[in-house]
Amino acid sequence: MFNRLFRLSSYTAALLVLVILAAIFGVLYYYARDAIHDFGFWHFITTSTWEVGEDDEGGIFGGLIPILGTLFSTGIAMLFAVPIAMGIAVFLTEIATEKLKAPVGIAIELLAAIPSIIYGMWGLFYFGPMLQRLFGGQSNSLLTAGLVLGIMVIPFMAAISRDAINTTPAVLKESAYAMGATRFEVVKDVIFPYAKRGIIGSMVLSLGRALGETMAVAFVIGGVFRFPHSLTQPTISIPVLLANNFAEAGDLELSAMFYMALILFGISFITITIAKFFFLKDQK
Repeated sequence: MFNRLFRLSSYTAALLVLVILAAIFGVLYYYARDAIHDFGFWHFITTSTWEVGEDDEGGIFGGLIPILGTLFSTGIAMLFAVPIAMGIAVFLTEIATEKLKAPVGIAIELLAAIPSIIYGMWGLFYFGPMLQRLFGGQSNSLLTAGLVLGIMVIPFMAAISRDAINTTPAVLKESAYAMGATRFEVVKDVIFPYAKRGIIGSMVLSLGRALGETMAVAFVIGGVFRFPHSLTQPTISIPVLLANNFAEAGDLELSAMFYMALILFGISFITITIAKFFFLKDQK
């Protein structure tokens, strides 16, 4: 009796995930139909214009600039965050003394608990001006947004990777050391291959947060519907576009923003699919 109830509950929970995904996709597509019909599936993606008509119900809309802004800012964030997060995870598991592990681990968890709006305020009033003094350009820029995103996802990636690395059996590491391997070789050839699934999972989760982050990016990316010709110029991302324009949008612009949300949903799905079937294809 209890075994059957447990199995039914498990199947229901798994099915609920699929139902929620299907419901989200269905709602986004339903409200994006007008934009897809008026501008075309691919034409909308390749158009860099966002102009509202005089009656607030017409206009010409295209998603190229916010799509590129989202991809570039996320790419900068991951390029910045991955090596630092991996270094933190290795330090906490293989190098740090017991006296250091606790305070550094707590600091990482505190960084993960900071609300995103605080990161945005810090980036707006301190980090952005600092980057402007170092590299020129504007303080609110693609570079500032990407680096702030990277700082935000470092704690998540480091904490999950640390837990994954800790699952490596001690006997594997001790055997490698006994054969004359250096600490670097043990990390590279023993720990990382064994913990690969957890490490890739941490990157995927962090990538998902970076793709969908809104408030912090809204403070520092500039919110300008313009393609940046350098990293130190402002631009816009999909979440920022939705947050800034959603409340005052007319019918067609609202449909265009639902289409942008659908595109962001698709980008996230494709990213997870690539990670699952490409990076982890040799995992049993």
